[in-house]
Amino acid sequence: MSQRTMVVDLDRCIGCKSCEVACKQENGVVLGCTWNKVLTVGPTGTYPNIQMYYLPTMCQECKDAACVKVCPTGASYKSEDGTVLVDKEKCIGCRYCMMACPYGVRTFNEETKVVEKCTLCTQLQAVGEQTACVKNCPAGCRFVGDIDDPNSDVAKVIQKAGSDSVHALPDVGNRPSVRYILHSKIATWKE
Repeated sequence: MSQRTMVVDLDRCIGCKSCEVACKQENGVVLGCTWNKVLTVGPTGTYPNIQMYYLPTMCQECKDAACVKVCPTGASYKSEDGTVLVDKEKCIGCRYCMMACPYGVRTFNEETKVVEKCTLCTQLQAVGEQTACVKNCPAGCRFVGDIDDPNSDVAKVIQKAGSDSVHALPDVGNRPSVRYILHSKIATWKE
């Protein structure tokens, strides 16, 4: 079984939002919609012990995706490599998937009247290229690959970081596959 996903090294992320811009440009994401959003966590603490980090959020490529379960037309589906996708031809714009997503990472395109989300740039990966956000990250903090393959880049990055420094957004029964690396010397992970 394969599960294509993303790993983001928050120790390296500088919050520049190059990933947001690259995603919008590559995928033609309309004004007002965002498939990839960088949040600021913090600052927390009291001076001089202040902590802050940047948290890029995108589709969490859930292994048991709620968005897929609630879609009445089958427009939201999982591909063979585990990527959660939207077939825009089948989408009726009901937004059930948006309500079911616990991370709020789906957007409604008012122009086309369909739901959209991160696709892990399947169009680029199909021709052997990296996703736009990975290619354009000046800090080199993003990695895409099969998390179930121990020889993949993402699996190696996770192993090197150590289990205490690997985090995920809260699992509410959907089993998100995206992983974030944040060492305690940088900041404390916030749920």
